[in-house]
Amino acid sequence: MAVNREELIECLNDLIETCRDGENGFLSAAEHVKDQELTRFFNQCSLQRAQFASELQSEVRQLGGIPKDSGSVSAAFHRGWINIKSVVTGGSTDAIVAECERGEDAALENYERVLKQNLPPNVLPVVKHQYTEIKRAHDRIRGMDQAA
Repeated sequence: MAVNREELIECLNDLIETCRDGENGFLSAAEHVKDQELTRFFNQCSLQRAQFASELQSEVRQLGGIPKDSGSVSAAFHRGWINIKSVVTGGSTDAIVAECERGEDAALENYERVLKQNLPPNVLPVVKHQYTEIKRAHDRIRGMDQAA
Protein backbone atom coordinates (compact mmCIF):
# COMPACT_ATOMS: atom_id res chain seq x y z
CA MET A 1 0.00 0.00 0.00
CA ALA A 2 1.39 3.36 -1.00
CA VAL A 3 1.99 6.02 1.63
CA ASN A 4 -0.56 8.79 1.56
CA ARG A 5 0.36 12.26 0.34
CA GLU A 6 0.74 13.76 3.84
CA GLU A 7 2.96 10.91 5.02
CA LEU A 8 5.07 11.19 1.89
CA ILE A 9 5.51 14.95 2.38
CA GLU A 10 6.51 14.33 6.01
CA CYS A 11 9.06 11.67 4.97
CA LEU A 12 10.54 13.94 2.30
CA ASN A 13 10.68 16.89 4.68
CA ASP A 14 12.53 14.69 7.16
CA LEU A 15 15.07 13.87 4.44
CA ILE A 16 15.36 17.58 3.62
CA GLU A 17 16.27 18.23 7.26
CA THR A 18 18.74 15.34 7.11
CA CYS A 19 20.36 16.85 4.01
CA ARG A 20 20.50 20.35 5.51
CA ASP A 21 22.05 18.96 8.70
CA GLY A 22 24.65 17.18 6.57
CA GLU A 23 25.23 20.27 4.45
CA ASN A 24 25.92 22.35 7.56
CA GLY A 25 27.94 19.62 9.27
CA PHE A 26 30.21 19.07 6.27
CA LEU A 27 30.64 22.82 5.79
CA SER A 28 31.69 23.17 9.42
CA ALA A 29 34.06 20.21 9.07
CA ALA A 30 35.58 21.67 5.89
CA GLU A 31 36.27 24.95 7.66
CA HIS A 32 38.17 23.24 10.48
CA VAL A 33 40.37 20.62 8.85
CA LYS A 34 43.83 21.54 7.66
CA ASP A 35 44.20 18.96 4.89
CA GLN A 36 43.24 20.58 1.56
CA GLU A 37 42.02 17.34 -0.01
CA LEU A 38 39.77 16.70 2.99
CA THR A 39 38.53 20.30 2.88
CA ARG A 40 37.66 19.85 -0.80
CA PHE A 41 35.88 16.55 -0.13
CA PHE A 42 33.84 17.95 2.76
CA ASN A 43 32.90 21.01 0.69
CA GLN A 44 31.78 18.72 -2.14
CA CYS A 45 29.67 16.70 0.30
CA SER A 46 28.14 19.91 1.65
CA LEU A 47 27.24 21.10 -1.85
CA GLN A 48 25.87 17.68 -2.73
CA ARG A 49 23.60 17.67 0.35
CA ALA A 50 22.35 21.16 -0.60
CA GLN A 51 21.52 19.83 -4.08
CA PHE A 52 19.75 16.81 -2.58
CA ALA A 53 17.67 19.06 -0.32
CA SER A 54 16.72 21.18 -3.33
CA GLU A 55 15.64 18.08 -5.29
CA LEU A 56 13.52 16.90 -2.37
CA GLN A 57 11.99 20.36 -1.93
CA SER A 58 10.93 20.21 -5.57
CA GLU A 59 9.26 16.84 -4.97
CA VAL A 60 7.39 18.22 -1.94
CA ARG A 61 6.17 21.21 -4.00
CA GLN A 62 4.97 18.87 -6.76
CA LEU A 63 2.95 17.04 -4.11
CA GLY A 64 1.37 20.34 -3.05
CA GLY A 65 3.27 20.49 0.24
CA ILE A 66 5.41 23.11 1.89
CA PRO A 67 9.06 21.99 1.90
CA LYS A 68 11.33 22.45 4.88
CA ASP A 69 14.12 24.89 4.25
CA SER A 70 16.58 24.10 7.01
CA GLY A 71 18.00 21.44 9.24
CA SER A 72 16.47 20.75 12.58
CA VAL A 73 18.17 21.88 15.76
CA SER A 74 16.11 19.61 17.98
CA ALA A 75 16.32 16.63 15.64
CA ALA A 76 19.98 17.17 14.75
CA PHE A 77 20.98 15.07 17.75
CA HIS A 78 19.11 12.14 16.26
CA ARG A 79 20.70 12.75 12.89
CA GLY A 80 24.21 12.50 14.29
CA TRP A 81 25.53 15.93 13.42
CA ILE A 82 25.06 17.68 16.75
CA ASN A 83 28.58 16.88 18.01
CA ILE A 84 30.33 18.32 14.99
CA LYS A 85 30.07 21.82 16.45
CA SER A 86 31.91 20.89 19.62
CA VAL A 87 34.44 18.68 17.88
CA VAL A 88 35.52 21.17 15.21
CA THR A 89 36.34 23.91 17.69
CA GLY A 90 39.08 21.88 19.36
CA GLY A 91 39.07 18.52 17.72
CA SER A 92 41.69 16.78 15.70
CA THR A 93 41.15 15.87 12.07
CA ASP A 94 40.55 12.27 13.17
CA ALA A 95 37.80 13.38 15.57
CA ILE A 96 36.17 15.51 12.85
CA VAL A 97 36.26 12.60 10.38
CA ALA A 98 34.73 10.31 13.04
CA GLU A 99 31.89 12.79 13.63
CA CYS A 100 31.27 13.06 9.89
CA GLU A 101 31.01 9.29 9.73
CA ARG A 102 28.54 9.33 12.64
CA GLY A 103 26.48 11.97 10.84
CA GLU A 104 26.44 9.87 7.68
CA ASP A 105 25.43 6.79 9.71
CA ALA A 106 22.36 8.69 10.86
CA ALA A 107 21.62 9.98 7.35
CA LEU A 108 21.74 6.45 5.97
CA GLU A 109 19.36 5.27 8.69
CA ASN A 110 16.89 8.01 7.78
CA TYR A 111 17.07 7.18 4.08
CA GLU A 112 16.68 3.45 4.78
CA ARG A 113 13.60 4.17 6.88
CA VAL A 114 12.04 6.20 4.05
CA LEU A 115 13.02 3.62 1.42
CA LYS A 116 11.05 0.99 3.37
CA GLN A 117 7.92 2.99 2.56
CA ASN A 118 6.04 2.20 -0.62
CA LEU A 119 7.24 5.32 -2.43
CA PRO A 120 5.57 6.41 -5.66
CA PRO A 121 7.48 5.75 -8.91
CA ASN A 122 8.28 9.44 -9.43
CA VAL A 123 9.89 9.78 -5.97
CA LEU A 124 11.63 6.41 -5.54
CA PRO A 125 14.48 6.98 -8.05
CA VAL A 126 15.32 10.36 -6.47
CA VAL A 127 15.54 8.92 -2.96
CA LYS A 128 17.41 5.79 -4.13
CA HIS A 129 20.00 7.85 -6.02
CA GLN A 130 20.58 10.12 -3.03
CA TYR A 131 20.90 7.12 -0.73
CA THR A 132 23.49 5.56 -3.04
CA GLU A 133 25.54 8.76 -3.14
CA ILE A 134 25.37 9.22 0.64
CA LYS A 135 26.46 5.60 1.08
CA ARG A 136 29.40 6.22 -1.26
CA ALA A 137 30.48 9.27 0.79
CA HIS A 138 29.93 7.34 4.03
CA ASP A 139 32.13 4.48 2.85
CA ARG A 140 34.88 6.91 1.82
CA ILE A 141 34.70 8.63 5.21
CA ARG A 142 34.74 5.26 6.98
CA GLY A 143 37.89 4.39 5.04
CA MET A 144 39.50 7.64 6.19
CA ASP A 145 38.47 6.95 9.77
CA GLN A 146 39.85 3.41 9.73
CA ALA A 147 43.10 4.59 8.14
CA ALA A 148 43.61 7.15 10.90
